[in-house]
Amino acid sequence: MTVRALSIGTYGLPAGAWRWAATGFVILALAAAGLAVGAPDAARWAGVALLAGIGAVASIFLYAIWPREPVSADEARLIAEAAARANVAWAVTGPDGAVIDCNDIYRGMSGTPKTDAPPPPELALGNEASSATLYRLTRSAADREAREEVFSIGGGIEITAAVRPLANGTCAWWFAPRLVVHDVVHDAALRAAAPAPAPQLATALFRDAPIGVAIADADGRIVEANNAFAEFLNAVAGRNIGDLVEPADKATVLDILSKAKDTAHGNTAELRPVGQPERMAELYATPANGGTSSNSGRIILYLVDVTDQKALETKFAQSQKMQAVGKLAGGVAHDFNNILTVIIGNSEFLLMRHTAGDPSFNEINLIHQDALRAANLVKQLLAFSREQTMQPKVLALNGAIAEMHQLLSRLVGEGIEIKLENAPDLWPVNADESQLTNAIMNLVVNARDAMPKSGTITIRTANESVPQPRALGAAIMPADDYVRIDVADQGSGIAKEHIGKIFDPFFTTKPVGQGTGLGLATVYGIVKQTGGYITVDSEIGKGTTFSIFLPRFKGEMPAPAVEAAPARDITGQDTILLVEDEEAVRSFAARALRVRGYKVLEAPGGEEALELVRGHPGPIHLLITDVVMPNMDGPTLVRNLKRLRPEISVIFMSGYAEEAFRRNEQNTADMHFLPKPFGLKQLAAKVKDVLSAAPAAKP
Repeated sequence: MTVRALSIGTYGLPAGAWRWAATGFVILALAAAGLAVGAPDAARWAGVALLAGIGAVASIFLYAIWPREPVSADEARLIAEAAARANVAWAVTGPDGAVIDCNDIYRGMSGTPKTDAPPPPELALGNEASSATLYRLTRSAADREAREEVFSIGGGIEITAAVRPLANGTCAWWFAPRLVVHDVVHDAALRAAAPAPAPQLATALFRDAPIGVAIADADGRIVEANNAFAEFLNAVAGRNIGDLVEPADKATVLDILSKAKDTAHGNTAELRPVGQPERMAELYATPANGGTSSNSGRIILYLVDVTDQKALETKFAQSQKMQAVGKLAGGVAHDFNNILTVIIGNSEFLLMRHTAGDPSFNEINLIHQDALRAANLVKQLLAFSREQTMQPKVLALNGAIAEMHQLLSRLVGEGIEIKLENAPDLWPVNADESQLTNAIMNLVVNARDAMPKSGTITIRTANESVPQPRALGAAIMPADDYVRIDVADQGSGIAKEHIGKIFDPFFTTKPVGQGTGLGLATVYGIVKQTGGYITVDSEIGKGTTFSIFLPRFKGEMPAPAVEAAPARDITGQDTILLVEDEEAVRSFAARALRVRGYKVLEAPGGEEALELVRGHPGPIHLLITDVVMPNMDGPTLVRNLKRLRPEISVIFMSGYAEEAFRRNEQNTADMHFLPKPFGLKQLAAKVKDVLSAAPAAKP
């Protein structure tokens, strides 16, 4: 059935007998007027009065039958467009009650496609709430009476329906959303709410909204819920919301429902669905219709899934925690390195006097070995805090890993196979080979411990271009070219609740005495200090894969190293200025240098060192200074000393990273670095190397 459009014609009396009768009456009036004008003596004043009356009546009839100017086509189109776009459903019914014309809103309200005949108004909505009202309106239409009523279709939506009789037994119907007034402002002034959408549209918005929406009674039982709410909480009508959340959240949820009954303002709580503690949502509860009594204490619930947001917050907090622990570890390591320098140095002095046959040799050697072990632990702390000294160079990783293969095979023992899968044409990287080797060894040891009986550890390399930033744990890896190193095992896997903690220092799942908890923290620090990223993928019972991403080196490949010329013998010929605020460290270092034949000038700080230089008449060949000192630090001392002795060579010694020092200082090309802790041999070798390449000092 094709429904015709409403037409817009002329106004006036309908064409036919009435119009012809009116026209004849006007002609008769004109003839009488002609008689009165032609024979005034016969008509006299009575004729004039009759003529005036007939003329007045004729004018009225003429006005009635005169055709009006029809509505223009443009105006007709505007009226039709306004009617089509209005948020009001209208229909015109015939004498038999069938719809003979309607707009698209009416079709949408009744759920009728354009190819089908729309149902009569009494069947348009098809729910019990509206049936009685529409029946009364239909009776009024049959009795040719105008009528208007308001009814609710659920969800707080009210509709105004009206019927008006038209000519020829037709009726016009309107269905419009009702304006609802909410009394929720504090000054008790009334404000009009926006008109509600058409019922069909409102139902779709409620059902398919991206946030959860539900209506509950005063006791928390769900009356109605949309798809998002039902999916998150597995909510069905009649269930109490307190039974749909984790037991720990039940009291909080019921508390905000209780508060929502007594206030017009919303209340908020976080909840987790029962059986899914990893998911989280925020629940907002507010009384229906702004706290009025029209909904018998019902409560509207809004639910927003914040699982991803909470995960990001957790990752950010984890990243902040790692940074804080790293700073703490770096500070502790710096102070501890001073102590270890004294222990290692003085134990080496004792070992020089107490050889292997001496009764005290074993005890002294044990002190020395344990001090070296402690120094390795400090290196791990510095690796985690990214404050260790790095010596990066351009590496071909395939060759470096291949050289490690035999060492790793001995490390894992029998029953475990080390399998290498190296990609051809692997891009170079700029990294510290020894530190990167240390990181891979830590991952291999970790994989070995996950396979106590047997299995295969696969070390895999590959080139990988990342076109878009990628989330890796708590970090975002920018788009770039990377060299990927995978270390995969076939072990027991890592529990999901432990994944977020494995890079924390001192976290371990091994029994007491079987791990320090610094292995993976060390790997994390080495990779980060190299400018790379690390992630883990694990499945219980199937194994774990650690993936390291190192930035591709895009510069020019360095020229092959040229063997250095043999160093000249400078024993006992040079003067060294030693500046160190820790007396024990300064005493050990000065003694070690004097044993080698050097003349040593000691100063406890920068200001004292400058005074000593001004009063020293002879040459000073080398300055050895700590970086961090009170009053005047090492770099400030060097800048002032270079004005007095421009040719002097410099060695900085510190428990902090060389890279951190060089990033904060300029013109460090002629400055050298000696990391703490160090022993006699390391100190003597560094001094010999620097003085061998230094120009002759001037007095």
